[in-house]
Amino acid sequence: MDRIEDLRAFVAVIEHGSLTRAARQLGRSLQSVSRSLAAVECEVGVELVRRTTRRLSPTDAGLAFHRRVGGALGELEAAKSEAASGRSEPAGLLRVSGPPAFALPYIIPAFAAFLAAHPKVSAELELSDRYVDLVDERFDLAIRMGEMPDSTLKSRRLAGMRRVVFAAVSYFAKHGRPRRPEDLARHECIVRTSGREGDTWPFKVGTKVIAVRVTGRFRTSGAFAANEAAAAGLGIAQAPLWQVRGLHDQGRIDLALTRFETPPAPLHAVWPAARVPAAKTQMFVDFLAQRLKGERL
Repeated sequence: MDRIEDLRAFVAVIEHGSLTRAARQLGRSLQSVSRSLAAVECEVGVELVRRTTRRLSPTDAGLAFHRRVGGALGELEAAKSEAASGRSEPAGLLRVSGPPAFALPYIIPAFAAFLAAHPKVSAELELSDRYVDLVDERFDLAIRMGEMPDSTLKSRRLAGMRRVVFAAVSYFAKHGRPRRPEDLARHECIVRTSGREGDTWPFKVGTKVIAVRVTGRFRTSGAFAANEAAAAGLGIAQAPLWQVRGLHDQGRIDLALTRFETPPAPLHAVWPAARVPAAKTQMFVDFLAQRLKGERL
């Protein structure tokens, strides 16, 4: 087995936490993956993976080595893929995971246009708010919202998403508009009972991000229910702009406190670092990024 294949086996073992799963992902035998791991440790001269009867776990040296080697292998495979992409037409099944609420207005229309342009590609879209395991569940790509935690995944930022405060025009006409975040204490606010920031809304005041506690007589667990409640005049709500852009374009709501908005939250496309993005995957990421570039998110 050559040195690159040995390193690929090491990366797969770290990312899967199992010789068996690594062998399955690489399409190799358990014995050959074990030999590759031993060869890498012998060459490096330190223990990279601690073995017990029940599990494998990376040592500190193994984690550090993985950070460098995983990135280097990813770049090597990306270079190969880039060189080959000029002569290969995208084809095959593209499996993507994405959040349901965002997928309906943005990802599905993107797929419609992408598949029309690339007739040899087929698509499968898994709608889920959970963070799927891309490798174990065999996804090519996932669309994720918010800051990326430390991860072995490769990512590309697709867009930034504004978080806005809004209410019906009739509500502001009757109760006045808040001028500063602390003014919300005197207003009816719509509280999301299932949201992480349901009754504590973030704002940027000067150079600091502050949290403002809000209350109101109407509470709901649903994001779109909260947005419709605001449009119906029940109070002031906060949500990502992309969720309420239609309501705003229809004139059913108006925005407030825009100068106190926190920085836009990122939207990322992510894929396994150890896997070479196929032409279909890379082209869809580029295509989606271009489409979202002109959107008001």
